[in-house]
Amino acid sequence: MSDAAQPTAAEVRAAAEAVKTALDRHLAAVERRTGEDDPAVYEAFNELAAAAEAYDELLYDRYDEVTPFEIPGADDSLPPYAGPEEPNALSVLIRRDYAVVEPQRLLAQAQRVEAAEFEDGADAEASGTVHGALGLLFGEFEPDEIASRHKEFGLEEGDSTLWVLAADEPAEPGEWLETPFEQPDPQQVVCRFDVSSVFDDDLDDDEDDEDDEDDAEAELVEDEEEDEEVGPERSDADRVDR
Repeated sequence: MSDAAQPTAAEVRAAAEAVKTALDRHLAAVERRTGEDDPAVYEAFNELAAAAEAYDELLYDRYDEVTPFEIPGADDSLPPYAGPEEPNALSVLIRRDYAVVEPQRLLAQAQRVEAAEFEDGADAEASGTVHGALGLLFGEFEPDEIASRHKEFGLEEGDSTLWVLAADEPAEPGEWLETPFEQPDPQQVVCRFDVSSVFDDDLDDDEDDEDDEDDAEAELVEDEEEDEEVGPERSDADRVDR
């Protein structure tokens, strides 16, 4: 990040004060909680998490430092389901992230689509840029097909999430198209499914630790077996001349 775009020291200090305020509000909400699923506690929790995350980002941008706090994932903070028992409608929110790792492959795929769609040469420059190529490919192929063939398009999968929300009635046609991904009501979430390399890294770390323990135990057993085969050493004083 350039110096011009860095937050000021005053902004970092203000973010730190916001964390302190949110921490006090969270404690007060916990002290006044009316039940296990008190919405005031849930709201205070989210405010504290948001304030802590904002402070952590500003602290890093300004001073290249981080906090020792780990912000829980959204799935851990979802409140109990409070939607209709028998939903008459569903909304499925999906986000998939990709990295463009092979731009030439992406451009080549877009040029094939362009050659087939625009035989007369119209719009022939659309596939000449990554931006134009992405527009062509996502206009030609369904998102699920791109997800299953992402390597063919020079893409690498990142994190993804799928949320299923319940509703009493379907939305009116066209009413949400301008803002399709507004923050959903967490209490309407029936289920969600997340895919992230973070989870794989955690599993890999655990497996590495287990492998190290297994190797250490194996080495210990081998040493013990060698000691049993060799037997105890006898000093010259212990030997009996015959």
